[in-house]
Amino acid sequence: MSDGGFPTTGSGRDDQGQERDFLARKFEDHRGHLRAVAYRMLGSVTEADDAVQEAWFKVNRADSSKVGNLGGWLTTIVGRVCLDMLRSRRSRAEESLEESGGGLGGLLGGVRMPEPVLSPVSGTDPEQQALLADSVGLALLVVLETLNPAERLAFVLHDLFGVPFEEIAPIVGRTPAASRQLASRARRRVQGGAPAPDPDLERQREVVDAFLAAAREGDFDALVAVLDPDVVARTEAGVTTGARAVAAGASSFGHLARIAQPALVNGTAGVVVFAEERLVSVLAFTVVRGRIAVIDILKDPERLAALDVTVLER
Repeated sequence: MSDGGFPTTGSGRDDQGQERDFLARKFEDHRGHLRAVAYRMLGSVTEADDAVQEAWFKVNRADSSKVGNLGGWLTTIVGRVCLDMLRSRRSRAEESLEESGGGLGGLLGGVRMPEPVLSPVSGTDPEQQALLADSVGLALLVVLETLNPAERLAFVLHDLFGVPFEEIAPIVGRTPAASRQLASRARRRVQGGAPAPDPDLERQREVVDAFLAAAREGDFDALVAVLDPDVVARTEAGVTTGARAVAAGASSFGHLARIAQPALVNGTAGVVVFAEERLVSVLAFTVVRGRIAVIDILKDPERLAALDVTVLER
């Protein structure tokens, strides 16, 4: 047997059955990794699970007898499935905007908010930790939503999972050099829009609590003080930039700040807001050098209804 590959001896129906059983076991061993790849590609846990299942159907029908690097092979198959899903999603969005007369420009007024992973402040469970490894904060996923499908795949597979460009190139139908350029463009977007948060979770929470306290009191100056001068607040409806503009909007958040409860949103400090037992808002904060640099806000009722809130301490 090659390292990470499949049994290569024997023949006949029994051997084929053994190989399929072996393949199924190995696929399950890699499922956590494949879900992590798909979540970064799609920004949705539900869609990630669908992509992994579709990848299994393809794997089960494929000729795996000559596969040497099983993990790499499975990763590229999941990547191809996710690329098709992203292209289909983008096509549907463009058709919807054309039908409404909005044009593609209407898609750019706000951002497509990804599906966050919620956890209690006490921490994430092992399954969530595997999904969120490498600090995949909501801010990163929001920026990934602005990339075209090929850019997103090249960046996710290469920069986040170390897949060589020689293996990425056939998936996107480009040369390795062109695939490298896709990842480079994506990397510049990510670096500009998804700064690395302070690693100290307790310090993150202190900053977010100060923001909430200022919002409850309607203290404009205190809000400005806790925000980065170039802070960005993003929702499905639009984007607000600058500390004074964001503080002005946060002042009207006071009534919700009074009922907001702390939570982890993709492993970083955030808050959730419930009204009459219904989740009405999720806020994820990116704290950089002791100030809030990015606020990502999910308010879409349909997407909120799909989130698992049973894990939260309420």
